[in-house]
Amino acid sequence: MGIRTGAQYIEGVKSRKPEVWLSGRKITNLFDEPVFKQPILEIAKLYDMQHEPEFKEQITHICEETGERVNNAFLVPKNYEDLMKRRAIFEAFAKATFGLMGRTPDFLNVVVTSMYHNSWFFEQYNKNWAENIRNYYKYIRDNDLFLTHAIINPQNDRSKSSHEQKDVYTHLGAVKETPDGLVVRGAKMLATLAPITDEVIIYSFPGFKPGDEKYALAFAIPIETPGLRIICREQMQDGTRSFFDHPLASRFEEMDALLVFDDVVVPWDRVFLYNNVDAANKLYPMTGAGQQPAHQSGVRGLVKLQFATEVAMKVADAIGVDGYLNVQNDLAEIVQSLESIRALLRVAEMEYTMTEHGEAMPAYTPLETIRGLLPTAYPRAIEVIQIIGAGGLLMSPTGADCYNEELSDDIDNYYVGRAGVSSLERISIFKLAWDLCGEAFGQRLLQYERYYTGDPVRKKGIFYNNYKRQHSPDMVDEALKVCKAEKEASTN
Repeated sequence: MGIRTGAQYIEGVKSRKPEVWLSGRKITNLFDEPVFKQPILEIAKLYDMQHEPEFKEQITHICEETGERVNNAFLVPKNYEDLMKRRAIFEAFAKATFGLMGRTPDFLNVVVTSMYHNSWFFEQYNKNWAENIRNYYKYIRDNDLFLTHAIINPQNDRSKSSHEQKDVYTHLGAVKETPDGLVVRGAKMLATLAPITDEVIIYSFPGFKPGDEKYALAFAIPIETPGLRIICREQMQDGTRSFFDHPLASRFEEMDALLVFDDVVVPWDRVFLYNNVDAANKLYPMTGAGQQPAHQSGVRGLVKLQFATEVAMKVADAIGVDGYLNVQNDLAEIVQSLESIRALLRVAEMEYTMTEHGEAMPAYTPLETIRGLLPTAYPRAIEVIQIIGAGGLLMSPTGADCYNEELSDDIDNYYVGRAGVSSLERISIFKLAWDLCGEAFGQRLLQYERYYTGDPVRKKGIFYNNYKRQHSPDMVDEALKVCKAEKEASTN
């Protein structure tokens, strides 16, 4: 089939009946549920972009194997040009959503593409696993599917490993083997956009220890598989807010969910890894499933930070405070963070390396540096918006007030901005800013960025240890030669 249209994606959502729970209700009609409808339409727009003349040649390509046009997220990069083709899809989808949707279809399609190209890794352990991942990649590529993933255990007793929990199936684990497949039980999180996706893929970060064998899993199943229950977090907006009052929350609510597997049968041809701690610990680093998607998340993070920076600048301009030195200092700080990340991204792309299996890999160090900077750079941008907007962020009237004739004089007089900025424009800017920096929707975006790639403290520790192993202190050794020479001379 190749690339889907938005209408085909929507039809897929309507045809599926996953078990979705929201606010104590079992949702039977996803498309007409207010909190899901607009995000579904926003994702549909991304699928339609693939067919638009402005984007088609930039973000899709003809698959050599099938002759069909497919998304660039399914392209295995073999050189710099291929990395740029991948960047084109990352950037197009990110800009279409202002970087506010972290799990657009391109993200996990890149993950599966990396696993597919590195199927040699799976073959070391089990030839069937390798064949399964190759077939699965082709299946989602040729049908242009949208995946979620759940790779984190629920936060229960974090002082204990999975097999030490009160219930050994608190965390997702294998129960038994059957002729039809592997039976799994337990829970995983944080499945972003799960209710409106086609499939879910399960894998985990490294960290398995002896005794964790049953939790060492990697597989993929349709989101409507029997026994899979999707428990959504509290919604950040009710789905009925107007675009004027909530221009972001009304469009980009990215629902997160806990996935509960109640003796779900995973067909054997969908199992990529099972009962092997060594393989589970090596999957993430050895298949590129961490590094290649970091390219996507770097581009998306750049766009998101750029959007927040532009909002901060617009708020300052609307009320005429960007002439003050302290405001300029705060704005310059976030602009410089933005430009640092932009530069790091270009370095990662230009200093790519080739793996022994012929895959162009964006440079590790600048990508990990981006991952280290964003959890502080984005919150700082949000803080700057809050500081500049001050009490004005709390005082915006509603769209109904703005369009009420009896209130029109007051609205025009008391909500006007600096010279040239009408009351309606100023209110619109401040509503956009409050959606991003103050509402529950914006706070979820903030928390999401802080922990996007896991615990930032642990990630920096891993980064430092890797950096130390790969870099010898040559300049220090050179500088100390003179001391050594002096000591030897005095001894003689």
